[in-house]
Formats: sequence, structure tokens, C-alpha cells
Amino acid sequence: MTTAQVPSPQVPPRTPHAEVTASPARRRTGTPLARLWRGRADDAPWVRPAFLALLLVTGVLYLWNLSASGYANSFYSAAVQAGSESWKAFFFGSLDAANAITVDKPPAALWPMALSVRLFGLGSWQILVPEVLMGVATVAVLYAAVRRRFSAGAGLIAAAVLALTPVAALMFRFNNPDALLALLMTVVIHLVLRALEDGRTKWLVWAGVAFGLAFLAKTLQAFLILPPLALVYAVCAPAGIGRRFGQLALAGLAMIASAGWWVALVELWPASSRPYIGGSQNNSFLELTFGYNGLGRINGNETGSVGGGGRGGGQGGGWGETGIGRMFNDAVGGQISWLLPAALILLLAGLVITWRAPRTDTARSAFLVWGGSLLLTVAVFSFMAGIFHEYYTVALAPYIAALVGMGASVLWEERTRFLASAILAVTVGATAVWGWTLLGRTPDWLPWLRWAVLIGGSVAALGLLLAGRLDRRFGRAVAGLGLAAGLAGPFAYTLSTLGSGHQGSIVTAGPSGGAMGGRPGGMRVFEGGPPDGQGGAQGGAAGQAGQTQGGAPGGTPPQGMPTGGGTGTGTGAVPGTGTGTGTGTGDGRTERLGGPGGGGGGGMGGLLNGANVGAKAKAALLRDADDYTWAAATVGAQNAAGYQLATGKPVMAIGGFNGSDPSPTLAQFKQYVAQGKIHYFIGGGESGGAEGGMRMGGGPGGNSEISTWVSATFQKVTVDGATFYDLTRKK
Repeated sequence: MTTAQVPSPQVPPRTPHAEVTASPARRRTGTPLARLWRGRADDAPWVRPAFLALLLVTGVLYLWNLSASGYANSFYSAAVQAGSESWKAFFFGSLDAANAITVDKPPAALWPMALSVRLFGLGSWQILVPEVLMGVATVAVLYAAVRRRFSAGAGLIAAAVLALTPVAALMFRFNNPDALLALLMTVVIHLVLRALEDGRTKWLVWAGVAFGLAFLAKTLQAFLILPPLALVYAVCAPAGIGRRFGQLALAGLAMIASAGWWVALVELWPASSRPYIGGSQNNSFLELTFGYNGLGRINGNETGSVGGGGRGGGQGGGWGETGIGRMFNDAVGGQISWLLPAALILLLAGLVITWRAPRTDTARSAFLVWGGSLLLTVAVFSFMAGIFHEYYTVALAPYIAALVGMGASVLWEERTRFLASAILAVTVGATAVWGWTLLGRTPDWLPWLRWAVLIGGSVAALGLLLAGRLDRRFGRAVAGLGLAAGLAGPFAYTLSTLGSGHQGSIVTAGPSGGAMGGRPGGMRVFEGGPPDGQGGAQGGAAGQAGQTQGGAPGGTPPQGMPTGGGTGTGTGAVPGTGTGTGTGTGDGRTERLGGPGGGGGGGMGGLLNGANVGAKAKAALLRDADDYTWAAATVGAQNAAGYQLATGKPVMAIGGFNGSDPSPTLAQFKQYVAQGKIHYFIGGGESGGAEGGMRMGGGPGGNSEISTWVSATFQKVTVDGATFYDLTRKK
């Protein structure tokens, strides 16, 4: 086995459990291109080419069929378009270039996409290629972080696991903030591990800067891994205790500075000359941060949320059951959990093997950092009662991948010990059984694959029990078979994900049925008060199933949807062109669930995806558009986004994303109309009400008052199926 490199005689020798190579490599010579190809001087000749090939393959896979997703999440694409037209909209993250209201997140994740669109024009590739580059960069940083203290094989395994995780393949081709967040969290851990090697302050300060930037991507989610990282550094860093806490304080200041400059400017900026802070009820970014995007996500009390408000009995409001099994259930399991059992087993094994190492041992610190980040994030995701979507779990992908690569490397180095080989065998066997289980949730999709995974994993597990006692080539072959069996399921799901486009607010990876029946939506609108039964859920699920399956009526909910004492029926239309609705009764209440199928904009399209805009509607909006501040106004950000992206003209999103933000008020809207700033009001949309004014969530507000006033005051005309009110022509 390879021994560790010892940086200096004063540093205690490393325990023989990993190929730790954190010390400077031997001086390299040659041209920059030759050094790029050769890599570290102490690497085998095949290592750097293999790494570069992995990055190339990842980039090609993620770019393949990219434009099938169109504008992906129109909500963020509209903000990107606005930021490419207006630097003020760029700074605030406004939904339109006239700066009526912002998205419900900070703007950092929008900035790379907006710059791309500003340089290359508006289009699917211009928006999504920056996300692909973030994915490739995350794979590269993860490899570097693992490779510095473990073998090249460990780094390559970790990088491959990340690249082939289904939810990673989904979100690194999608324009939500999660791609940038995953990249920055991986960078943070890499920098903290660098600081743990030599105790140098600069690495910890840069980690603080990266934390702050991550906050500007997705607010408080960036800080989920802060406690384990700070604790590990305080205990394990190679410095005196006073210096350790001083360094942590400096890193904290760097974090506050890198995020606080933007927060301070927004909070101090006169509200009358900036856009309304979307997602807040009081036009305050701090309220948004600690309310809707903060504690509200934990306890479910999210004012302004659709279906918000948790309920007891292990229910996450309209967001599924909470509990320790959430990451493994029908909705989430196929997205992220393929190698989660393996990561947990290998984390425990790695800590046991390194338990007697010196306090400053970097291999043990790596297990603690990656493992602590995984466990804390899993705990929060599992028990949060507020808004939760399956794609959030992309945050777990780097942590799982790192633990799999590190743990497999450590146990492989110790394989001559029966206990180590036995743990490897158990890990491979458990992964195969769990893959077989997950693939069984889509029994009609590649039915042979689950058996191939089970058989291959079982053979590999048996072989690994003998790996330390047999020929080295045999051991490598068995290990390769085990790795292939473990990655076959997620790889197949990833290919399925790459083969189709994904649009709307709520997306999932894998084949149809891989997450809650393959639903592309899942937002529930509760009518008639809080849920007392589950019959409505059946009906809503049936309608969504009917839609996504191209019109087949549904009467049975997809696997994983709640069932109850009511009955449900569903209707659907061809995906991309129609609507899907379902109703069912359960103890005196009704639940309606709808959403776009593929690129469709019907049903709740105005809430879950941008509206489809016909040629006549586009022509009407463009007519004299330059004479107005906003070409139109409509309830809900997704509805507005569809019209804005089709025309390139600002469209006011009344009420923000959910249509529930109190902006603008009726008085403000009347003033805009009197000043001739808005040409049209577009009714209908997602509400199902007469004129599109039904609030999607939250308490009483002015949005219904606006639509009532408009319908009573101005002339209407139907254009391409939508109700247009010309705000320059009264009845």
C-alpha cells in the first residue's frame, strides 16, 4: 500500500489508512500544456488524462439536448432577461426591467446567466450553459478536494459519482439557484480542508467569502453546513486554540462582508426607488430571509406560500411526509439516495479506522467535514415542514460522492484485513439491494436493469470478501464490478434525465414514475380550508397523472401520493398543449392539483410555469409597447414571465411568484394606470377564477381587488385564449 508523504519531520507520521498527498508535489517542468496534461509529478501517467476525460464527458453529457428545456424555470429566466436589459434589475434580481418586484431569492445565481444573455442574446443555451459550467466546475473541485488527501482513484470515484447523480444532472442543466449553491458549498469545504492541512488563515478567510456568496445565492441554506465545519476546525486545526478561534472570527467577518454589502445596500435603499422584495410581506429582504426563506421552511409557517403551513402527524403541509425516511421515499429516493446508504456505511468505517489518529489528522478531518455536512443537511431536509422540493437534494450530492470515494479508498487500502473487506462487501451488497428497490419503483422502465444490478452487486460483494487473499487483478475486477453495479441505476436515471426537457417551477430527475409518478409539478392548492382528509389528494394526483400521460384518465394516484377516504377522477390532455386537473372529496374539502406537462402552460401553468403565448397575443403586447413602462400586468410571476420572455418587454408580476405578495396595492396600481404606465391587464391564467385574481396563498390582499377593479372598469377582449383588458379604454 502507498504510504503518506510527510511534510516535515515535526509533523507526526500519518496513519496508514489513506494515500495522503497534501504536501507540495515535486517541481514540475515543461510547457503549461504539458503540465496540464501530466498533472502532479507523483501521479501515475494515467491519472490526469483520466480526470480531464471525466470532465470532458461530464460537459458533453450535460450539454446534450440542453435546449429541450427551453427557458427551464421561466420565473428565473424572466429575471435573467430583465438583468440583461437593466443594470438596476441585474443588481436587485428584478423580475422585469422596469423593476416592479424581485425574485424571492438574492440575485447572485442570476448574475452569470444575465451576463451571458447580455453578451450573447436571449436563448435557452445562453441561460443554461453557465449552469452546465457550474456542474463541471463542481466535479473538478470535488476531485481536487478528495485527491489532496486520498488516492487518485478516490478522487475519480467521487467525481464520477457526483456527475452521475440524477438530481445533479438535472440541476446542473437548470436555472434555479441550486447549481451555484452546490458549487460554492463544495468550494467552501475544499478551502476549509486546505486550512486544516497547515492552519493558514487565508484559506479559512476565503471559505468565509465563499459562504457569503452562497448566501447571496440561496440565503440561509448556505449556512446549513457552517456548524460542522466550524466545529471541526476549532477541534482539529494544527494551531493553538486561541489562534483557531481568532481565525474562525476572521472567517466570520469575511462571510458577513461578502454577503452583507448587498444586504445593507438593499435595506438602506429608499423603498420608493427600488423594486419590491418578492416573497416578503413587508418589502424587507431581512423579513424574506428569516421568514419565507428561513424559519418558515423549517416550521411551515410561510406567509404567502401556496399550501404553506405545516401540520402535525409527520406531514409537511402540502409538501409530503416528514421524517427520517424522507430521503428514501418514493418522491426523493430516485433523485439522490442511490449511494446514500453506502455513504453512511463508509463514513462510519472511515471514522473507525482513523479514530486513533492524531488530533490534526487530515483524513479524519475530511470524514468529519464531509460527513457532518451530509448528516446535518439530511436532518434538515428530512424534518422541515415548509416548502420542500425533490431537487433541493442536489445539495447532498457532493457530500455523498466524497464519502463514497474516500471510504472506498480507505477500505481498499486495508483490504488485506478481513473486517475491511467485509465492510466493502456489505457496502456493495447494500447498494445493490437498494438500487434494486429503487428500480422496482418504475417496474415497466428497463425491467432487466434491476436484476442486473442485484446480481452484479451480489457477485461483487462475495468476491470482495476474498479480495485481499486473491490475485490483485482479480480484486480490481471485482471492485470494478461492484462500482459498476452501484452506478448502473443512477447512470440510467441520469441518461433518462438528459434525454428530456424540464420546465417549470418543480422538476424531477429520472423516468416517468421515478418521483411521485413522474409528476413535473406537485404544487397543491387547497380550497375550503386546511386538509381534513386525503380524498382530494387522490383526485388531484389522478388529474396530474392523466395530464402527464397524454390524456389518459386517472382514477388512481401515482405511487407515493397520499390516499384516503374520498374518490378521485382525473382528466388530461396532450402534454405541452393542454391542462390536467383532478378533483376529489375528502371529509368536506377539495384539493386541486395541476401543472404543465412538458412545456405546457395550462392548468396552473401561470403558477408552475410560464404561459404559452400565441402570435396574436404577442403582437398585441408589442403594439406601442415602447410607450409604456410595462407592456402588461398579470397576477403571478410565472404567468408574467411567459409574456415577458415572448416579447422581450417588461410585464408586471402582480403579487410576485405566488400572486400573494402585497405589491402593488390597488392604490398604486390605479396610479400606474392613470399615469399611462401599463397597457394591458391579462386575466384568466392560473386561478380558475373569473379574471385571474384569486390569491394563490397568504392572507387577504389587494390582488383580487385589482382584478375586480380592472374587470369592472376596462374593456376586455380574448386573445389566443387569454383575457386582455386594455387599460387605456374604459367601458
